[in-house]
Amino acid sequence: MTLSHDSADLVVIGSGIVGLGAAYAAVRRGLRVIVVDRTDAPVGATIRNFGHLCIGAQSGEARRYADASRELWLRLARDAGFWLRESGTLVAARHRDEIAVLEHAAQDGGIRMLETDELRRLAPLRAEGLVGGAHIEPDLQTDPRAAAPAIVRHLVALGVEFRFRTAATGVAAGRVLTSRGAIEAGAIVVAANHDIDQLLPDVAESRGVERCALDMMRAAVDFARPLAAPLLTGWSLVRYGRFAEGPAATSLRERLHAERPELAALDLNQMYTQLPDGTLILGDSHATATAPVPFQPEAAFTAFLAEAEVLFDIPAPRVLERWQGVYAKAPGDFLVDTGVDGVLVLAATTGIGMTTGLGLAEENLTAAFGWAPAMEGTP
Repeated sequence: MTLSHDSADLVVIGSGIVGLGAAYAAVRRGLRVIVVDRTDAPVGATIRNFGHLCIGAQSGEARRYADASRELWLRLARDAGFWLRESGTLVAARHRDEIAVLEHAAQDGGIRMLETDELRRLAPLRAEGLVGGAHIEPDLQTDPRAAAPAIVRHLVALGVEFRFRTAATGVAAGRVLTSRGAIEAGAIVVAANHDIDQLLPDVAESRGVERCALDMMRAAVDFARPLAAPLLTGWSLVRYGRFAEGPAATSLRERLHAERPELAALDLNQMYTQLPDGTLILGDSHATATAPVPFQPEAAFTAFLAEAEVLFDIPAPRVLERWQGVYAKAPGDFLVDTGVDGVLVLAATTGIGMTTGLGLAEENLTAAFGWAPAMEGTP
């Protein structure tokens, strides 16, 4: 088939990490790709996160996508030239029930238990209350604000066309309607994250898609030595699939909620990543609704700072930025829908898009459209 200027083998709606992963999967197979996004660059959840690629904390389907994503992240960092480190992830345990959860998970491999002294050599933590920890070995870290634009530039160099400031207004088999006219498409991927309800409301409603709003902040810190890796806490263990199930995790969750109901009310994931410039990302809280309110309670930011001062051996952090991230949330970990012929709808729906999105796109495009695996040596 001869393609006109307003035609493509694949049209991708959305330039977040899942959409970028879809474009990358297609262009590596020699296909003509157009990416449509109503903004002028990736500005959503893909840049508003910790940059923490939490591979080793996933289980089941999420772990499969995460493992595939890991290889794609490494390739993209090399070829697109952005900062990525094979750091793994540190976990600071301040109670024996947290050690129990970690030890149970470590039986499956990829997690190394750490004594307190070794953990403190890797992170500037206070000794008080610390009982040990672990190193989750497969994990990666990047700077999301730099990685996403670098991937866009790399895809452009490979031949992908980005039509920014162009809103998708309708989708049907073989055609995407946009605010700048129709595009004929051999196949279509809708990767609009939480805004799927704006384009395909029936799909969003049938899958229970809502929006999860989270508060985060970036601060200047005076660390005696930098964090060797992203740092999780007991609040993180009750969130991630590999740790969150079983009697030990249930006991941990009950204790945390009983001791700190104010933090439980924030749906806290107390974690930290340090960027190459030395600043520290702190967070995060979670609030779910069809349309979360835009107002950010100061109680969340106060809690972030207070918990950081308890955990780290540092003076009070100096806040540089605060922001709200929003991602799609649904009962399942992922939304994969092929209800319309030639249209694949994809979303990570538990806040692990950066960790799993590239693999989610690669695997499901291959399955949905009958593509052969990408040739070895392709970019």
